[in-house]
Amino acid sequence: MGRVIAVDGPAGAGKSSASRALAERLGFAYVDTGAMYRAVGLLAAERGVALDDDAALAALVAPLRFVARGERLEVDGRDLTAAIRTARAGELASRVSVRPAVRARLLAVQRALAAAGDVVMEGRDIGTVVVPEAAVKFFLTAAPEERARRRAAELAARGESVDAAALARELAARDARDASRALAPLRAAADAVVLDTTHLPLEAVVATMERIARARLEPTGP
Repeated sequence: MGRVIAVDGPAGAGKSSASRALAERLGFAYVDTGAMYRAVGLLAAERGVALDDDAALAALVAPLRFVARGERLEVDGRDLTAAIRTARAGELASRVSVRPAVRARLLAVQRALAAAGDVVMEGRDIGTVVVPEAAVKFFLTAAPEERARRRAAELAARGESVDAAALARELAARDARDASRALAPLRAAADAVVLDTTHLPLEAVVATMERIARARLEPTGP
């Protein structure tokens, strides 16, 4: 296993922006694992596959081929980058992520990407399940109201109409579902550095992560 930096945390904590920036500063690849769950949820909805039908989900996900290039994601040659960045796709992702067949298939894909090394991988279970041996682990969090505000601003910037109160409720429900699921629940790894980004600008978050990452990745000698 090459050098991997794991970045976990709930939606709206800033992990995507911070992970991309950190990868760029270190010259590492960047992998957004949540994008894969969004893609599976979206494809399931398109093809009429019930999100609680494990047999149908297994048949759907088994042959899929994922190509992750930074922020872009192709599935079976189809560019889903824009399609998966909606509030609906996020909700679908949270629902399919509790299904064992989906998690098993994507876990294999994600571990293969991690094996290449020199990668910043973000998600919800990277440091605890996908790459528990990661050299550096971060868990980013923020106050619920701040996370809802950030996500609303992000969706509005993409042209989506946003009901802030409804979005806050959806995020709270998603947090509860992700934290309580039997498989790979959302939680900080015991050895993760926890960063509360509520009152921190992105630059400060990235600078802190870069400092810690470089210190931990620095060779310790023969």
